[in-house]
Amino acid sequence: MHLARRPLVTTALCSAVALCAALAGCAPQAEEKGAPDRPGATASCAPGKLATQVPGKLTVGTDKPAYAPWFADDEPSNGKGFESAVAYAVAKELGYGRDAVVWQHVPFNSAFAPGAKKFDFDINQVSISDERKKAVAFSSGYYDVRQAVVALKSSKAAKAKSVADLKDVKLGAQVGTTSLDFITDLVKPEEKPAVYQRNDFAKSALKTGQVDAIVVDLPTAFYITGAEVPEAEVVGQFAESTGEPEQFGLVLDRESALTSCVSGAVDALREDGTLAGLEKEWLSDAVDAPVLR
Repeated sequence: MHLARRPLVTTALCSAVALCAALAGCAPQAEEKGAPDRPGATASCAPGKLATQVPGKLTVGTDKPAYAPWFADDEPSNGKGFESAVAYAVAKELGYGRDAVVWQHVPFNSAFAPGAKKFDFDINQVSISDERKKAVAFSSGYYDVRQAVVALKSSKAAKAKSVADLKDVKLGAQVGTTSLDFITDLVKPEEKPAVYQRNDFAKSALKTGQVDAIVVDLPTAFYITGAEVPEAEVVGQFAESTGEPEQFGLVLDRESALTSCVSGAVDALREDGTLAGLEKEWLSDAVDAPVLR
């Protein structure tokens, strides 16, 4: 009897599938390859199961040299320094242990340049901006930053009390940074600023008197004057120019399906006090500085 009924069952099943496909568009569809990579695609944030560059691993990019106080001993993988510690905290929040984090050298400007990325996220003091969002995606901000002026104590720039006092001094900054933006857009000096590929070159120019002062983020400014160029001092910091704090964010590919997961991890670390604790541990020397208005 089973053999006699099978054709009827098969016919009925086929008819049902055909009817469903015709009326409701519910016929089985092949899974679209690469769908998670589409802009706006929703990623699964299951711990340790993200659609990363290397399955089971989290690839994190940063520049080399990796400067203090963001990193220590030019070795991002040791977990020392604010950004190294933040990267591992984010990785843990996403379900990846230290042994699953792979570091990759990514030059500063390349991190937020247009084009596909070979990292899952990059951490390298990259400020979130609308202009950069045209090329990459950002996580929530993990650090509120101010820009500061560093000058040799013997320089005329060391006497500056306001933004106007900097207009007739020779300033320098690293290419592609918001530090350089502050010089060109806020200070608008009479002399064209010197632009350097790396902060190391800017510091060397400061030491040798090629520039009167350089602009860097505030924690870096205090590290430079405390450990690298003791004959220099932090002249002051710039006020917020838009009413909103400048923030460093983790950089992701513009079409990355991981952005919401990474932002969620950063938000969680901010809410539970982890970011504040790491800031106190690694950036506590970056005390307040006079505001240049």
